[in-house]
Amino acid sequence: MLIDIGANLTHESFVHDLDEVLVRAARSGVSRFIATGTTMAGSESALRLAVQRPGTVWATAGIHPHHAGEFSAQAARRLQELLADPHVVATGECGLDYCRNYAPSGDQRLAFEGQLKLAAECGKPVFLHQRDAHDEFLAMVRDYWPALAGGVAHCFTEGPAVLDDYLELGLYIGVTGWICDERRGAELRAAVAGLPLDRLLLETDAPYLLPRTLSPKPRTRRNEPAFLSEVLRVVADCMQESVEVVATASTRNAERLFRLAAAA
Repeated sequence: MLIDIGANLTHESFVHDLDEVLVRAARSGVSRFIATGTTMAGSESALRLAVQRPGTVWATAGIHPHHAGEFSAQAARRLQELLADPHVVATGECGLDYCRNYAPSGDQRLAFEGQLKLAAECGKPVFLHQRDAHDEFLAMVRDYWPALAGGVAHCFTEGPAVLDDYLELGLYIGVTGWICDERRGAELRAAVAGLPLDRLLLETDAPYLLPRTLSPKPRTRRNEPAFLSEVLRVVADCMQESVEVVATASTRNAERLFRLAAAA
C-alpha cells in the first residue's frame, strides 16, 4: 500500500468531498497520506486533519517560500509548538523559490534559515522546496545537514546533475506527476532512471500536477491521491523496475524518513 508523502489535503478544492477522495485513494492502493503545511493557517489545518484521522493522515508544519513574509518570531514559536505534536512528522514545506519570486529573496532566506533551525531543534526531517535557487538552497541545507534528521527534496523536477548533488548530501527525492508530462518532464525522467530505490519517495502534490498520462482523464483538472498509482507506473518504467518493487521501496523509505510504523 502506497504512502502519498505530499498532498495538499486542506486545499479548498477538497473541502466538500475529502472523504470520497480518500476512499478513492484507498481503492487505488494509497492508504496513508502526509498533508502538507505551507502557511501558518495551512499547517494548523493539516494538524487538525491528522488528529481527526490518526494512523491514516500525518502533517507537516511550515511556511512555503511564496509565503515567507509570514515568518516572524511569533510564527517560529507557534511552529515549534506544532512540530512538537506527534501527528506532525516534518518541518516545512520550506525552501527557496526564485522562479516566481512571490516573496523577496531576503525574506525567503530568513524564513528558510529559521525553519532549518527549528528542524534541527525538533529532530524531525525537512520537507523541502526549491525552484531556480539550487546553489544557494544547497549551501543552506548543507550548513545545517549535520544537525538535521534527514529530509526530502519535495516535487523534484530537475536533471541528473542536481539529483547527484542531493543524493550526495543524503536527501530523499520526492517524485510527482511532473514525470508524466511529455512537455517538461524529460530531465526528470533522465534523473529518475539513475535514482537509487532507497532514495525514492512518491507523491501527488494534489490538487496540483495532474498526471498528463492518465487515460481516461478525469472530468476535472484536479489531481487526487488516487492518481499516485499513475506516478508509480511511470516511475517504474523509467527505473526499469516492476511497480511492486518501486511501491515497496517508496513505502519503506517513507516509513523510515517520517518514522511511521510499518503497515500491518
